[in-house]
Amino acid sequence: MRLDASARHIYASFIWGCVALVVVFIVGTVGYRLLGGEHNSWVDCFYMTFITIATIGFGEIVDLSNNHYGRLFTVFIGFAGIATLTYLLSTVTAFILEGDLNLAWRRKKMQKKIEKLQDHYIICGIGRVGSNVAHELSATGRRCVILDEAMQNIDNYLDKHPEQLFLHGDATDNDLLIAAGIHRAKGVFAVAADDSKNLVISLSAKQLNPTVRVVARCHDVKNVEKTRRAGADEIVSPDFTGGLRLVSAMVRPQVVSFLDEMLKSDDNLRMEEITIPSALSGKPLAVLYHGNKDCVVLAVKHLGHWQFNPPAQHPVQGGDVLMVMTTPQGRSRVEELLAGVSND
Repeated sequence: MRLDASARHIYASFIWGCVALVVVFIVGTVGYRLLGGEHNSWVDCFYMTFITIATIGFGEIVDLSNNHYGRLFTVFIGFAGIATLTYLLSTVTAFILEGDLNLAWRRKKMQKKIEKLQDHYIICGIGRVGSNVAHELSATGRRCVILDEAMQNIDNYLDKHPEQLFLHGDATDNDLLIAAGIHRAKGVFAVAADDSKNLVISLSAKQLNPTVRVVARCHDVKNVEKTRRAGADEIVSPDFTGGLRLVSAMVRPQVVSFLDEMLKSDDNLRMEEITIPSALSGKPLAVLYHGNKDCVVLAVKHLGHWQFNPPAQHPVQGGDVLMVMTTPQGRSRVEELLAGVSND
């Protein structure tokens, strides 16, 4: 169990409180032995210390009726013991409340952060596939919220990504999707381990936000059409794509190596797609390179047809899709440029 700084402080205070209580018992036992005489056993002296601290109110086991110093010593032991017990009780109470209050505070703080998100992504299921999805989004500078009903899966991901926003619960629950910001989200990944659950997630997401893009994971190809009808815009079968990847690694190893290198690059070089706004219709492609050296346009899709390696003077039209090789910083600059043009 991981303890934050506050919990560690409370735990240390509890340990020191226990040490102080032991010291009070030792001082009290030895003191009553010296003050009461050797005819009092060590057990009697320990018991005398206990009933003094506990304020039980029994008679004096060690007779101090004619010993003024002994009674003053009893007053001292009473004050010290009661103060130590009070300190221990407050520490235990704080430790119990800290866990609940701290957890509630963190959840409330995280919910506020999620409420501020715009055009983010929601990952439903943070197993092996979902973890890779979240990592890729993070590597390319895209915000996301992870959902999973198994807290262990969330904890496993948070061990390496402690700042990740998350919600614990069933992703098929509409309330959880709403809490994750489905109405403001740009996309939803339905990557739970069960095909039927991914189907329900796709259906729920589209009902709550018809404009959100949904990409669903599907193991059994027989469920692909059902998931598509439920609302998934794109369906990925790890078994099917894995087979194609194996063939590619055999017959075109250099191409596969190139693509793998992009995904593993420390510079986060990626293939991205950018849609041209109508405000740029008729403008040359060169306007996208203005002040941006981290962007290479590989192809342009116009009316369903691809033109590869377009020249810088190629005129673009609203709705064209650019296939771009760029870094997250380069993509951000292009998006800022397009947003500025759209607002003019």
